[in-house]
Amino acid sequence: MKKSTILVLVIVVIVAVILGIVLVMNNSSKEATNLKEVKSNEDLITLVNDVYNGSEAEITGVETLEIDLTDETSIKSYTGLDNADSLEYAVVSEPLISSIPYSLVAIKVKNNVNANEIAKAMSENIDMRKWICVSAEKLYATNSGNIVFLVMAETDRAKSVYDSFKNIAGTVGKEYEKEAEVEELPPDMLAPETMIVPEDVE
Repeated sequence: MKKSTILVLVIVVIVAVILGIVLVMNNSSKEATNLKEVKSNEDLITLVNDVYNGSEAEITGVETLEIDLTDETSIKSYTGLDNADSLEYAVVSEPLISSIPYSLVAIKVKNNVNANEIAKAMSENIDMRKWICVSAEKLYATNSGNIVFLVMAETDRAKSVYDSFKNIAGTVGKEYEKEAEVEELPPDMLAPETMIVPEDVE
């Protein structure tokens, strides 16, 4: 066999191997999901409504709106992320009365972005005490395909909404849970019966 023929065969084999690796990587990065393809914020809002319809919890008085991805203050408040560099679309669903601790965030990430890493970052950095004098009790976050889903609220309500999303999605990535941290009050704010009063020294 001529050297030129061998060289051609070697090149063909190398190209075939490279293409095979690329295909495997692409397939592995596309998680199975039952969610419909999201092409706009309106599609995310439809998903949120479907989640509510499938939840056993009573969800009333909430409004689902598009998140302005150019407003870093809103991004930080609603998602816990520092910026929207990895996000394509994002919506938030919260009560019209700001003192009720409830928030649902649905996001579509950009191509080649690890959606589960975004879910993890959100769960770790979002402020569960962002409301006036109240805090969400429980937080759940995960992804299904390129969709990130986070909900934080009173424990039973958060669980019901989260389970509804998982039922619709069919398959989800790694799941993240978090409970609100109980902050200790300073001594001057403790009730008298909880304070340790030193004995009188004669």
